[in-house]
Amino acid sequence: MGNARGGTAVRAKNMVGKEPRRDDPDKVTGRLFIFGVGFSGLEIARLARAGGWTVAGTVTTPDKAERLGVEGMETHLFDGTKSLPEAALAQATHILSSVPPQPTGDPVLQRCARLLRQARWLGYLSTTGVYSDTGGTWVDESAPTHPQQARSIARLAAERAWQGLGLETGAIVDIFRLPGIYGPGRSALDQVSQGRARRIDKPGQCFSRIHVADIAATVMAAITLPSPGGIYNVADDLPAPTRDIVEFACELLGVPAPPLTPWGQAAAAMGPMARSFYTESRKVRNDRIKQVLGVTLRYPTYRHGLQAIAAGGNAGNTAKSSAGPARG
Repeated sequence: MGNARGGTAVRAKNMVGKEPRRDDPDKVTGRLFIFGVGFSGLEIARLARAGGWTVAGTVTTPDKAERLGVEGMETHLFDGTKSLPEAALAQATHILSSVPPQPTGDPVLQRCARLLRQARWLGYLSTTGVYSDTGGTWVDESAPTHPQQARSIARLAAERAWQGLGLETGAIVDIFRLPGIYGPGRSALDQVSQGRARRIDKPGQCFSRIHVADIAATVMAAITLPSPGGIYNVADDLPAPTRDIVEFACELLGVPAPPLTPWGQAAAAMGPMARSFYTESRKVRNDRIKQVLGVTLRYPTYRHGLQAIAAGGNAGNTAKSSAGPARG
């Protein structure tokens, strides 16, 4: 099932008197442990391994453990109900969590906190939903956090808990606030191909998005550069209403766009989760990842991202895609 895969941890190289260049991230390597090797976690894991890192992580099913084991990745089953064995994290220099909080709290911290205390870096994938609704105006990391959705309230509590652990242990802590996540197998192209796309007309509504590859690059930049830790909005340069993304996907696929549906009509047919995404509107600034981490987005807008996915032939597969922003 992949549990026993992996090898001896690679110790970080000595950086005394020499800082790694921003364009040379593999100057620093170590053992990265990822709680939640899902859509984003797997992209991060693959990028880290390509940079010379030893990577391990958790999955929730034996089937996925077996698939990742074929790639040579060490995996451990974790469903949040019990701790991992101490050996799983004994040599981890860097720990990242993408596991969402539960109503009772963050399952990683509840079950495994004592195993995280030796890591020198802790990272947490959060959501821009912690800013709540801004009426479509721009928001950066200095903005107040006043989440209204239960899931976003839980995310903010988890952010603070991870920061608290860092204060206790002396580890650097980076928080990555993500908007809607898309990529191959999980984009508007898949929604259109599968007949699930909708163009919803809600005047003034605007969302930010980020390609999964740019999430991975940002996380690895934060890990490999000397930094005191901080909070980063990880979003692209062009917030837009969902209807614009659907229209562009249809254009790329050469199919007619679905009819425009008024918000009131669309909301009546939505479940509570999907409807909740449309109760908030904001544009997320990404200046900090560029200025502090030196990130250059591979896909600065949804147009660049969808064009690349379409060119790669990844649209229309059976991977599950989100009807709205995955993280707010």
